[in-house]
Amino acid sequence: MLLEFTKMNGAGNDFVLIDNRDGKVKLTRQQVAQLCDRHRGVGADGVILLVPSASGKADWAWEFYNSDGSTGEMCGNGARCFGRFVQRQTGLARDFTFETVAGIITATFQGKRVTVNLTAPQGLRLGESVPLSGGKQTVHSLNTGVPHAVLFVPDADQAMVLQLGPEIRHHARFAPKGTNVNFVQVLGPGRIRVRTFERGVEGETLACGTGVTASALISSLVHKFRSPLHVQVQSGDVLEVSFREKNGAFSDVRLSGPAEFVFEGRMVVEP
Repeated sequence: MLLEFTKMNGAGNDFVLIDNRDGKVKLTRQQVAQLCDRHRGVGADGVILLVPSASGKADWAWEFYNSDGSTGEMCGNGARCFGRFVQRQTGLARDFTFETVAGIITATFQGKRVTVNLTAPQGLRLGESVPLSGGKQTVHSLNTGVPHAVLFVPDADQAMVLQLGPEIRHHARFAPKGTNVNFVQVLGPGRIRVRTFERGVEGETLACGTGVTASALISSLVHKFRSPLHVQVQSGDVLEVSFREKNGAFSDVRLSGPAEFVFEGRMVVEP
């Protein structure tokens, strides 16, 4: 199969995007992994397909796959890239909605910068003591479309992302599906830095939009920060998270940041 694609990135979190409005592209888990392979494929953290909205409740829909070929419920950086991709593919000049497994997302545009709303966060847990191989760690957790664990660290550069990340990702506390893991350093009032070990990628990514959002929301409660929060990710980019909060419940959660085209191409995908 000769597959036409567009490569994009949102704050360094990169994706292969495919226009599948005609429904002709059918990818297996192995083919998705092949596309995402950085040595034998295009190289990406995920694959996103543009498809029609099956329910008719949104303008469009997506099919999102992690780099290991598994299905992803939601991706904040991918959602921003998807927004600009849809604009270019369809010629749509206005804001629009699209369906994800996590719910309906709205994309709005300010030049190259895209803002997406996230579905209402669920499952907030603060200050849990989680036993790990190196001792107990205080872990906070929140689902911002996908599950996230958050640990506050004094220095993100020294955070044991590749050591603690996999252990927490597969910990019994987050079974059976596991969790993404965020290591958060407070830089100042309303400013944090985040490094993320991503489930489905099974490694650290340069940015994770839903992780940035979970980290910002939990930081607002733990450190009494007000909306918006500015979040520096591992790529060096800064994303903005805005929200409304009342009695620990969040609404109108929005993630803003860059979405950039990298290149277009065609690739032979083996069956």
